[in-house]
Parts: sequence; C-alpha cells; structure tokens
Amino acid sequence: MSRAKGDIAESKACKYLLENGYQVVERNFYSRFGEIDIIAFKDEVLHFVEVKSAEEYELAVQNITLTKMRKLLKTGDIYLKKNGVKSAYMYDAIIVTPTNVEIIENITF
Repeated sequence: MSRAKGDIAESKACKYLLENGYQVVERNFYSRFGEIDIIAFKDEVLHFVEVKSAEEYELAVQNITLTKMRKLLKTGDIYLKKNGVKSAYMYDAIIVTPTNVEIIENITF
C-alpha cells in the first residue's frame, strides 16, 4: 500500500476513534523494531492500534501477521518504558475498507 493510502486509512481510523470516545495520544510512534500507527486512550486503558486497509475486510485482517504482532509488542514495550505508563493497555486493530471502519479489540495470536 502506498504511503498516501496508508495516511488516508489512518486518518479515517483516528476519526473513528475520536467519534467513539477515544483520545488520540500519538500517531506513528517509531522504534527500532517497528511502528505503532495510533496510540489512544479510553476508559483508563491505553490502546496500541494497528491500522489495516484493503478492498475487502478479510484481506486486511490477513495482513496482521505473527511477525507484525511481534514488532507491535516490542514497540509497545518501548513506548510503555519510555513514557513510564502504568495503566492497563491492549493491542487493537482498525480495519478500513471502502465502505466501513471497524475495530477489533485486544488482538492476539
């Protein structure tokens, strides 16, 4: 996916989060292990959000691989340590298709 398409999907995801009571804390947090697209806060829980987009829902979900999850977990750990975060946290995905935006909370493998 091109960077421009990724930016559009991330903007749609941020809009979705804001409309659903989340506070966006940071976008595009980088570490040497990878990137977290969006970091948001809601109901005393920090959410590390991976944004995936495709023409079809299933194609976007299939792009959340074990390798990607490992990178997210390592990058999340760095964010937690760097910022001294003590609150609960979880890893979520937002799936963006041409007709829908949907969150999948607490993704795991």
